[in-house]
Formats: sequence, structure tokens, C-alpha cells
Amino acid sequence: MSGWPARTATGMVSTVVEALEELRIHRGRVLLSLIGVAIAVCALATVVGAGAIAEQAGREMQERFGGRPATVSFNASTGSGAVDTEAAATAWQTALDRHGIEYASRSGWGSLTVQFADGAVPVSMQVVDPDYGVMHRVRLMDGAWFSERDADRLAPAVIVNEAFWTRLGSPPLASHPTVELVGRGTTTGVITGVTPAQSEWDTEPTAMILTDAFVPLQSATTDPMMGAYSPSYEMWIPDGSAVELTESVKQAFKAELGEGATVDGWRSDYAAQEGDPFLPIKLLVVGVAVVILLLGALGLLTIALVTVRGRIREIGVRRSFGATAGRVFFSVLMETVVGTFVAGVVGVGVAIALVRSPLMGMLLGGAEIQDMPGFPVEAALIGIGSAVAVGALAGLLPALGAVRVKVIDAIRF
Repeated sequence: MSGWPARTATGMVSTVVEALEELRIHRGRVLLSLIGVAIAVCALATVVGAGAIAEQAGREMQERFGGRPATVSFNASTGSGAVDTEAAATAWQTALDRHGIEYASRSGWGSLTVQFADGAVPVSMQVVDPDYGVMHRVRLMDGAWFSERDADRLAPAVIVNEAFWTRLGSPPLASHPTVELVGRGTTTGVITGVTPAQSEWDTEPTAMILTDAFVPLQSATTDPMMGAYSPSYEMWIPDGSAVELTESVKQAFKAELGEGATVDGWRSDYAAQEGDPFLPIKLLVVGVAVVILLLGALGLLTIALVTVRGRIREIGVRRSFGATAGRVFFSVLMETVVGTFVAGVVGVGVAIALVRSPLMGMLLGGAEIQDMPGFPVEAALIGIGSAVAVGALAGLLPALGAVRVKVIDAIRF
């Protein structure tokens, strides 16, 4: 390499080396000026990283209610009302098999009487299929979610809420605790899992049971509070093909049900909403990050200006020995840029430790997040990039001031 590329590369390397030497010589002053930058970058990267965790927590919370993107729900009816449950189940499975849908579930509510030690109590039962747990990110505090083998149990598997489990005396699930379920007949259910309380008001016992286990048990008389059991039909499909698949499955489901049937389909997941539901969180994160960045730049600029005024004699002497204006400009500028780059790396490192700490996860709902995101790469890039940008902006005015220093100024000082 020869000519101007070699001269340019040599000049840049020498400028960086000179800047590092100046940082070493004035390390006390530099350390003082860069502590604020490191703190600002740490706060900036921490806010961005924590924002990603908070967004994931909000996304998973919505998925527990509406399903993962794209979850599509269907309701089927006839002119006389609800369709026959068994006929609808067959038609639904045929439509799913025809389209190769991997995740699907029937979902509805019913009621069974449960025999507790203090008496028999009607308990609200959420009636689902095994795929429902994956589609809605159902969390368990103990035990395991339904499997396909649970449908073949003679004693149906039951997943109860924390209030139900507490009322039973919190028996260990390893002992296979059982409850008496009363509906059309009486059977014994085996508790295989426990869901945590959703809030402090979640004090009434509820349970979840598989559809194929509930249908034979449901009472012949309609529950006056909950009405007749009438499930909806859900499927989880790729977001990009949701519109086409929804319409195709809807028509196939309707055709399988026969003449006179009506099928309605709609997306129930959060991604079906217009706009970005997490936009407020993102705007808040951006706003806080900008304020932090501006405060860091302001502090560094003030210290850099004061530092250059204290180096007038040094700069004047360098000019007297032939240093060009460009060399002085880039030397002063690179001192700030190199220093803020190091401060940015340190700040991002501390931010990673903070965001990945158990305390931060607990504060942001990390204990409830199934897919905990790693520290965002964009947070590290933003942190280091903003540090370099702050260094360049904060070093620009001092560098311009250094260029205007004349030899006579060194004599005066």
C-alpha cells in the first residue's frame, strides 16, 4: 500500500495512538470526565434491555388470554342453535387434517360438583384440549400440563388452580391426589397440575379438564349460571398466512357440518389489533434513552471545554513545532471519542450484568416469562454507538477551539 491511502491510514493510526497516550497522561482528568458517560451509557443500555424484557412480559401476558400470533377462533351454530358437540368435533378434526394444522384446541366452560372435605361445591371447569397449553402459554406452579395420553385415562386428569389445591390441603402431586367429580355420574379425577393464582382476588376453586373427559361427565341439566356447554374452536397458524387459512378452514368446517350450519372465524391474538400494542412502551424507552444521552453529552462537553482551556500552552507549543491545524483538531477530537468508546464498553458491560441479574428479572416480571429474551444486541450497539456519538459531538467544540490556538497564546499562558 502506497500513496495517499498509506498516508491516510498512518495518520489515523498515529492520531489514535496519540489520543491513547494523552488519555494515559491525563488519566485522572479523563477518568473524572468519563465516569458520567459510562453511567449514562449504562443507564441507556439498561433501559433498552429492560424495555425488551418488559415488552416480552406484556406479549406473553396477552398470549395467555388471546393466544399466540396467529390464533384464530371459530364458533359454529345452526338455525336451531348450537351444533351437536360430537358432530362438531368430527367436522373440526376433518377440517384440521385437511389443512395440516398442527396446533388446535376446543375451548369452553362447564361445571362439575367437587366433593371437598367441607362439602360438595359446584366448580367452574375450563374445558380444553392438550394443545391449549402451548397456544396460551399456560403456567403451572407444580405438576405437568395435559398430554395426549391423558385422554385415555379411566380417571380423568384435572389441573386445578391454587385456591382449589389449598382447599384440598395442598397435597403433594407425587402422591397422585384425587377428587370426586359429580356430573351426569360420579367419577374420580386425578390432580396432575396446579396453576398459580392470577391475582389476590383469585380465591374461588376452578379447574381445567380435557374435552373428551368432560363431555361424558357433563350434567344432563343446564347450569343456570353458565348455560349449556358450547365450545369455541381455536387453531394456531403462521401469522403470514392467517387470512387465507382462516377462510379456507372456515369453509371446510362449515361444509363438514352440513347444510344450514354457520361458522364465524376471527383472530383473538394481540397481533390482530391495528397498530403496535407495545408502542407506548417503546416510546417511553426511547424518551428516557434520549434524555439520558443528552445529559451525558452535556456533562462531557462542559468538562471537555474546560480541559482544552487548560491545555492552551501545550497546544501552542505543538503548533510552534509544526503541528498542522488538522492534526491538532483530530488529536483533540479523538481523545474524546476513544475515551467515550472505552466508557461505552464499560457501561454496556455493567448494563448486561444488571439486566441479566435475578433482581431485574423479578422487577420486570421475569419470573413469569417463559421465553426470557437475551440482552438485546441493539441495546449494546446503541450504547456503544451513542457513546462514540456523544464523544464526537462533545469533542467537536473543544477541537475547533484548539485549532484557533496560536503560538502567541502559549507564551501568554
